[in-house]
Order: sequence, then structure tokens, then C-alpha cells
Amino acid sequence: MRIQCFRTYLTAIVLLTFSGAAAQDYTETALLFGRTKPAGSARILGLGGSQTALGGDYSSALANPAGLGMFNRSEFTLSLGLTDHKTAANYLGTHSEDNRSVFNIPGISYVWNIPKQNSESYYGGSLGISMSRVNDFNNSTLYQGNNTNNSIIDYFIAQAEGETTDQFFEPQYPNYNTPTEMAYQNFLIGPRSILDPPGPPDVYFTDADFPYQQEEILVKGATNQWSISYGGNIQDRFFFGAGIGVTSLRYESRKTFTETFELGPVENLQLIEDLKIRGTGINGTVGAIARPVKFLQVGVSFTTPTHYGLTETYEANMSSQWDNFDYYGDGSVILSSERDTLKIVTAEYNLTVPMKLSGGVAFISEYGFLTADVEMVNPAKTKYGAKDAMLSFTDENESIKAVYQPVINYRIGAEFRKDIFRVRAGYGVQSNTFNENIDADNTITSISGGLGIRTRGFYVDLAIISSSGKWFQYQPYTFPDGSGEVADLKNKTLNGLITVGFTF
Repeated sequence: MRIQCFRTYLTAIVLLTFSGAAAQDYTETALLFGRTKPAGSARILGLGGSQTALGGDYSSALANPAGLGMFNRSEFTLSLGLTDHKTAANYLGTHSEDNRSVFNIPGISYVWNIPKQNSESYYGGSLGISMSRVNDFNNSTLYQGNNTNNSIIDYFIAQAEGETTDQFFEPQYPNYNTPTEMAYQNFLIGPRSILDPPGPPDVYFTDADFPYQQEEILVKGATNQWSISYGGNIQDRFFFGAGIGVTSLRYESRKTFTETFELGPVENLQLIEDLKIRGTGINGTVGAIARPVKFLQVGVSFTTPTHYGLTETYEANMSSQWDNFDYYGDGSVILSSERDTLKIVTAEYNLTVPMKLSGGVAFISEYGFLTADVEMVNPAKTKYGAKDAMLSFTDENESIKAVYQPVINYRIGAEFRKDIFRVRAGYGVQSNTFNENIDADNTITSISGGLGIRTRGFYVDLAIISSSGKWFQYQPYTFPDGSGEVADLKNKTLNGLITVGFTF
């Protein structure tokens, strides 16, 4: 499948940008939408997200429904969060930083405890209904620098050469309704046949010089999951559970690429691209927790693949400013400003992100507990499907298999208790998903801490989570030989969260 766009879309989470083919664009979003973060209450996130063996928290409805079997009272909770996303950039010797702070509601839940009366073995269970934010796409990136090697216009020339200008007016050509066409409509590129003396009609030129470049990338959106789960309790020794999850995905990005020229008739150009992806998905989760002895709990949880139906729209416009230039050299056309807009491109398709298998252990005492999780997932199993029989995602799916590898993520957390007070700390690693053939590392590490107060009818928990990735490379445009200027980027996220709960 080929969506009419020429560059890859930078996101807050993907830590390598491929350039060129559309298949590589979809390889990135496959990871972006499938690589969810630990989610839940401030208590759980203060523990680094470790919860598979823990239970007794509304987050169990999402992560391991068996944990709902540990409730002995009903509960309502609300979580509020503030997240600061920061990106540092180095491009052509210039360092830049940008950040975006977002207020959000990462969780809300109701747990209905349903005890079983007069039963010696089955003690009943709880039904949990919760909303959890499982992915956060918000981010803001700025990079800039003086480019003495090339311009994005050179990229447009490379894309256009080999075909006459018919390619910009007839749909059967690959450059129809693309930024390359807009470059032609803005007089930024033109066929050499209009020069004096004339050249070939399928070879292109530009009047622009080397530019100062800047790109601002603003990303918004999140994935939320509504979970309906039930967990049961057998003699306070074995807990089981199952649930259904319905996910809602919203992703929006705006990329504003600007070039400013000190020399030549072109003063500046600006390309604005908007991408929107929306959809819903569904999955299922089953789990179990065993308590063989009073101080030890062992848990396991399995989440099926999530099946999404997605709708994507892409639109773009380009404008340029000229210094009253006689483009054709005959005095008939004097340019001051130009502007062109693409027709909106819409695509509908399916996406299946892979299953997850989690295991955990918790050691519990009267002073608190220590808990740890491992999570196994294989992003290479992510798969696209076309809703239109005329479309195919074969190349995209093969690219996903070639780029990614199975990974094991791990998390560890501890809580200290004293009367009604709680102190927590956690650490987590989302491992590198790129295989050995890709020279990149998208490992994300998180450090967290938290405080809590618990009474019989009320509790409040606070958590702070700091996450960071490694430096990665992003190319705003890539020439056919793979060359192009590179921006080095690094993302950091600081998330503050408060959860308030009422038991009854």
C-alpha cells in the first residue's frame, strides 16, 4: 500500500526513523501503537508498574484480573496526571530543546465486591470496570541548523527526475498529489526545458540556494483502554480472573518544515503536514495468582493480541516567498508568494498488535513488600490488514518481521508501610525492540517513587515517574542513495500522578 506522503512521521516513542518507502512509515507506527507502557494507579506506577502478582488494586482489571479477587470491599477511584515531555536535538552543529506539558486523566474505576456467603472454598470475587491510559503520544520537537550541503528542494528534484511535468497532473504517476507536486506548483522546481538554452523535459532545476532549516513537530493523542474484568477468590490461596478490553486510539501530528534563504530569489518555503489516525480495538486478558505461603504470591497473566480498526487522514500545504522574481525571464511572471494544498488522503485498515505474557512474584511482610515482573512480547508479530481488496500490506508486514525481535521487559518495585503511611520506589526497562541488523537501540528506562496514605474508607497516592530513551537519529528527508542530513534526538518524560480512592 502507498499512502501519498513522502516522509516518515516522528513520534514521541519510536526511537529510529526510517526514510523512503511507505512500508517503512508503517513499520514505525506498528511499534508506536503496540508498545504500550505500564498503566494504572499512582500506587502501581510508583512501584515501576510491577503488579502481576500483587493484586488488590483497580489496575488489576487491566493487567491481571485475578488481582480483583483480593478485594473485600467495593471501591471507586479517580487518577489525575500532569506529564512533561522534553526533547533535546542536535542538528548541523546547533543544539535545541523543546517541551510539551499535558494535563490528563489517566485512570478511573469502580470495583464492585461480590462476596460469597456460606461457602467454605469459594469466597466470591469482584467485578472491575476501569479506564486506563496505556499509551501517551504527546510530544514536541524542535531542531534547526544552517545546511550548506543541500535543501529539501534537492530532495524534490531527486523525486521528480525521470518524468515530465505530466506526473504532477495525472493520478497514475507516483508524484501526483504529493509534496513534490507542491514544490513544482510553488516554482521551487522546474523542468530544464524552460531554460535558455533548453534542457531535457524530465530533468529539473531550482533557483534556490542553501538554506537555514528548522522543523517543529507537535504530536498529540493517547490510547485508552476500558476494561471489564472479574476476579475470584478460592480460600485466599488461589485467585483467578478474566476480562475484556476495548481500546480507543487517537494520534495526531503536525510537522512544520521551514527553509530560509539569504541568497537567491527564494526567500523562504514552508511545508506543513498533518497526520491523524483514529480507531478502536479489542482484546482479552486472563490471569491467576497463587499464594502458597502467607508471605509469597506468584502471578501470571496473558493478554491476547489487540485487533484495531484504524482510519488515517493525511493533508499538507506548502507556501513560498519570492523576491519579485521573473521566473521565466520574459517579464511576464513576477512572483512574490505562492501556495499549494494537497487533496486530503484517507485510508482505512486493520492493525493487530501482538499478545503479551507476564509473570510476577511478590514477597510480603507486615512492613511492606517487594514485587517484580517480567513481560514477554514480540513486536515482529504486529500485522496490518487491508479493508480494501485493491490494497496490500505485504511489504509492510515483511518489513516489520525484518526489523523487530522478541523482547523481555522487566519491572521491580517495593513498598514500605508504617501505620497509615506508604513509601514506594520502582524501576522498569522496556528493552530494545530492534534486531541485530538494525544499528539502533530504543530501550526506555524508568525510575519512579511514591507516597500514600490509607484509612479504612479513603486513600490517596502520589507518584512521580521519570522515563528516558537513548539518543536516536531522524532524517527530515532522504535521497535515493540513503544520504541526507541527520538530527540527533533524545526524549525524556516526567509524569506526576495522584490517585484518590473511596472504599465502602
